Amino acid sequence: EVKLVESGGGLVPAGGSLRLSCVTSGFSFRDKAIAWFRQAPGKEREGVLCISHSDYSPVYLDSVKGRFDISRDNMTSTVYLQMNSLKPEDTAVYYCATTVSPWCHSHPSIYEYWGQGTQVTVSL
Repeated sequence: EVKLVESGGGLVPAGGSLRLSCVTSGFSFRDKAIAWFRQAPGKEREGVLCISHSDYSPVYLDSVKGRFDISRDNMTSTVYLQMNSLKPEDTAVYYCATTVSPWCHSHPSIYEYWGQGTQVTVSL
């Protein structure tokens, strides 16, 4: 059974940092792309960052460039999202997702497996 479990969300003041974790199991982690998406209330789910099997990591949101970073640990089957200089507009539920492909895609419909999400709230 494929599982993805996010953690690390919380309430943080603007300018602060958080590191989200996505612990996975049930599939060949090192062969798959893993992406982070987010969804704010009343908005569509949007791609944030992705990391491919070869560590290629496209950024899908211009607003997070230079502030967010993604990494993977193939030994623990975990993907991390490091978020720095957080802004109130980063407030959302953050999800990690994977697909049968080793390559990244920006659209959520490509991803078959999702975690339950972790809430990130950035206060003024």
